[in-house]
Amino acid sequence: MAPPRTRRPGFSRRAQYGLFFSYVAAIGLLLIGAALVLISRYNPHLFAPARSAIAEVTTPVSSGLDWVRRAIGTVPDEIGSFFGVRSENARLKRQIEAERAALQRALGMERENQRLRALLKVRDATPETIIVARLVSSSAASTRRYATLNAGSWQRVERGQPVRDAAGLIGQVIEAGPNAARVLLVTDPESTIPVRRASDGLPAIITGRGDGTLDVRAANAAANPFRPGDLMVTSGTGGVFPPNIPIGRITESGRDNATAAPTSNPDMADFVMVLRIFLPEPAPPPQPFPTATPKPKAK
Repeated sequence: MAPPRTRRPGFSRRAQYGLFFSYVAAIGLLLIGAALVLISRYNPHLFAPARSAIAEVTTPVSSGLDWVRRAIGTVPDEIGSFFGVRSENARLKRQIEAERAALQRALGMERENQRLRALLKVRDATPETIIVARLVSSSAASTRRYATLNAGSWQRVERGQPVRDAAGLIGQVIEAGPNAARVLLVTDPESTIPVRRASDGLPAIITGRGDGTLDVRAANAAANPFRPGDLMVTSGTGGVFPPNIPIGRITESGRDNATAAPTSNPDMADFVMVLRIFLPEPAPPPQPFPTATPKPKAK
């Protein structure tokens, strides 16, 4: 018959000694703990070095555990902030796009207002204005500079009449059909116009260069007196162009001449005014009526 698995410690002396010493150790530890409690209560300074040593050992561990706790605690906030930032970023992008579209509309309205203001200036026709018409085309790639006007002799447009817009002089009519006319632009090399400096009336001659700019030469000065920024206007000399029409502004000054940019751009002009010739050609003197020669009387 097999012995039972559970045996009492009395059957083994080693087990009896082990149980006895465990009881003794437990009682000793209880006594030591009670003594330490009594000493720490009545003499707390005795354990200050021990507490300091233990604190030095446990503080880094406590700090690490506190950092982990705080990091784990901020995870929900970080996740919420991430999604909040994404939604706020999307909202700001939509707002920027809406404001950009509004800005483009505002710029378009400003350009349209400028164009309408220029048209109002054109429509405020002076007594010298014959008709307000459109420039339907202009040559920009050739050395010769012409434009086409959608008005002709049926609208009282004639050869030699000046053409201008709200910004300044554009050119002169050189051919006139029934409903169309050809305009020689001021930038054409064949265009020569007497002008003066707007600030002091210094006379000069402007000739087209054929490249979209103007050549300015003083009429009486030996040296070039012009400086960048000077505004040149028609002088009325010659009796074709009315005075005080802006034609160009000096952009570069050379030794004997200056370069000017035209104040009016035919490519951007919409409506233009056809003006009367400043001093029309005088009417021919009246011819004397022929008188009948008296016939000799018959004898």
